Amino acid sequence: MDFAERVCHLAPEGAYHMLARAQALEAQGRRIIHLEIGQPDVPTFPHIARAGIRAIEEGHTRYNPPAGLPALRRAIAEDAGRRRGIAFRPEQVVVGPGAKPPLFFVTLALVHPGDEVLYPDPGFPTYPAMIRVAGGVPVPVSLREEEDFSFDLDAFDRLVTDRTRMVILNSPSNPTGGVMSLPALEHIARVARERDLWILSDEIYARLVYDGRSAPSIASLPGMAERTVIVDGFSKTYAMTGWRLGYGIMPEPLAERVELLLTHSVGCTATFTQYAGLEALTGPQEPVEEVVAEYRRRRDVLVEGLNRIPGVRCRMPKGAFYVFPNVSAFGRSADWLAEYLLEEAGVAVLPGTAFGARGEGYLRLCFANSMENIREALTRMERALGKLKKHHRDTEGTEKG
Repeated sequence: MDFAERVCHLAPEGAYHMLARAQALEAQGRRIIHLEIGQPDVPTFPHIARAGIRAIEEGHTRYNPPAGLPALRRAIAEDAGRRRGIAFRPEQVVVGPGAKPPLFFVTLALVHPGDEVLYPDPGFPTYPAMIRVAGGVPVPVSLREEEDFSFDLDAFDRLVTDRTRMVILNSPSNPTGGVMSLPALEHIARVARERDLWILSDEIYARLVYDGRSAPSIASLPGMAERTVIVDGFSKTYAMTGWRLGYGIMPEPLAERVELLLTHSVGCTATFTQYAGLEALTGPQEPVEEVVAEYRRRRDVLVEGLNRIPGVRCRMPKGAFYVFPNVSAFGRSADWLAEYLLEEAGVAVLPGTAFGARGEGYLRLCFANSMENIREALTRMERALGKLKKHHRDTEGTEKG
């Protein structure tokens, strides 16, 4: 068929491809440990689920304002502002069915054809997709493993040009779990002010930070609130991936444009979902703290176990629920290794290249899984990678002989 050019570049997300492969093996009777999909393994917290059910029972199933329920917009402005030390107004908040619509619609509203947009590589695959749909030019900025997968600032400085319109940040990061340091954010902020750039800051994992740390927001730096869009949501923090509830916080004139894009696309976000979100923000936060503490324990076990496997090098992520081990020592592509671990070990992981070309040599594992499954996955991976390492040594020895 003759498709419009704006959609010809679109491709499936790698996570869904690997999930389908894993499910096909399960249909054959294999037991697969799923470390590929990035979603909490706990159900939505009961008080939030009950609020959504109650909203349906009370008849909150009709249209609502495209930008979201006024009560939810107020709660988001208050909660997000308190956590970031910024005074937000409800009029700056636009609610969407998930965090992807705010990401997409802000890009559509700001990026002119031919504008360049810098984004992290490896990074969330929606970033380059939405830039191209908007007619922009995606410009990947490599992340440095030795700096906890923060931006390569030297590369960033070289890549900013007169055609640069926007910079996308994601901290804590998918897929690396890296948290950008305050000095790195200050560097990027200075360039943004000097060059009059927009910042699109994806902070969906902002509450999932470990060891007493926090993830600073670039919006809190001097002169940045008026040129920054914060995108966040309920999926990761409150185990609400299927509820589809996210939001963007932005200058009011931009919020008005994004609201119109919502009006003419999805219309509005489900009303009962928003009542659940209101309960999530205003209700007990102890379940979030408990889950984050459990994620930290799982992270520690997974990183320690991976670093015991010869040929694997894994940094300790500071946020999100992913580890991003370096597996380049095996001399195989990341795609090959991910397929090998699925077939040989029954462990589903993602190749780093599912997140961009600069993900080569890495794998992404999600530790939002039970401790039992994580330990079993480590045992299986150590066995499978040990066989591969031995084969690699034997091959090298034969070639040298």
